[in-house]
Amino acid sequence: MFFGLNNFLKKILPKRLFYRALLIVAVPIIVIQLVITIVFFDSLWIKTNKGMTRALVSEISTFIEVYDNEKIDKNELTNTFSLFLDLNIEFLENKKFEKEYSERWFSPIDRTLRRELKSNFEFEKYWFDTTTYKELIDLRIQYQNGYFKFLIPKDRVTSSSARIFALWITVPAIIMVIISLIFLKNQTRPITNLARAAERFGKGEEIEEFKPSGAMEIRQAGHEFDKMRKRILRHLNQRTEMLSGISHDLRTPLTRMKLQIAFINDKDLGKKLTEDINEMEKMLNEYLQFTSSSYSETDEMFDLSELIDQIIRKYNSQNISQDLASRIYLNGRKNLINRCLNNIIDNALKYANKVEIKLTKKNTNLFITVDDDGPGINIDEHENVFKPFYKIDKGRADSKSSVGLGLSIASDIIRSHGGNIKLEKSSLNGLGVKIFLPV
Repeated sequence: MFFGLNNFLKKILPKRLFYRALLIVAVPIIVIQLVITIVFFDSLWIKTNKGMTRALVSEISTFIEVYDNEKIDKNELTNTFSLFLDLNIEFLENKKFEKEYSERWFSPIDRTLRRELKSNFEFEKYWFDTTTYKELIDLRIQYQNGYFKFLIPKDRVTSSSARIFALWITVPAIIMVIISLIFLKNQTRPITNLARAAERFGKGEEIEEFKPSGAMEIRQAGHEFDKMRKRILRHLNQRTEMLSGISHDLRTPLTRMKLQIAFINDKDLGKKLTEDINEMEKMLNEYLQFTSSSYSETDEMFDLSELIDQIIRKYNSQNISQDLASRIYLNGRKNLINRCLNNIIDNALKYANKVEIKLTKKNTNLFITVDDDGPGINIDEHENVFKPFYKIDKGRADSKSSVGLGLSIASDIIRSHGGNIKLEKSSLNGLGVKIFLPV
């Protein structure tokens, strides 16, 4: 039971910390306000209004009883009661009630007035209206061949202290909620900034010196993140510098070997040696591409459909067909996306006779699919092929022409843009590469 309740709360609770914290602050304020309002309404306001209404009806009843005395000057009596009781009294002779009795059943004023009139007068002998006049109550009491019309100020049956008390409850509650909003915004802003910095760093973007702020625990987390960021950058720079140095050191002897091969009389041997050297240079270039991700490149808005079209035209191959939605714009690093798509299309053309490329947009998401009719890759290997230097022994991989970095680089680029890449069986019964990118 507890587990089910916990799952239910997880579903209904807001996902963001700000709104969860707001609930923690706002709900008790609202509950306390409701309890105070109900207690006040039931214990004070209703009882006070009931007493005021009872006194009013009693005064009207007394007026009618005195009015029955024939020795009393009725005009003087009417003027006296009107003056001292703050009532407008009028006797309409040979008149009947113009309309049927009407009451707002959900109005506390109507309900209380009806209850008190019922205890002093017969139902058919009274009628009242609290809606026609904004500040007055129209009360009519049947008397002999006509009826008395009383215009009564509403403050005779309801206490103005209710409004004042409602303001005293509502205004401080609103002020407290506003203060809470400002406070919670200031408290959650450092967490939001830290999350954004982590997201940008995870995408490979350059971020300025991160300055932690907020509560002590948040600042501590920020400092640890900044230390981790610097440590990772240092390791990446060291790796890049090391491989760049190795590449530079190897290129010189490779160049000398090419020059020496030119003097070999055996052309077949020279050709084979040259091919081996070229392959070594290609491997060095791929290693450098993998380590230097060009993350220093800034984001720009570009037409993705146009970029893909340019890549396809570069290959000038009859084996490629395309279905590209027009004017699909992406804010990202154009050169990296270009490298990613080139790696994938190169790989597809290497092992297939037919390649289909599609670009679609659904809501705020972009989808790029590259399908081929090649031998495909076993589903058990779909995750492994994205690992650096991983090569499949059978079917698709050629150990002499690949070092196993193409898909790894492609995956790294797509993930750095907040997207995802996965392999699946294509519609051509070969390998399908599906790329998801948020706009």
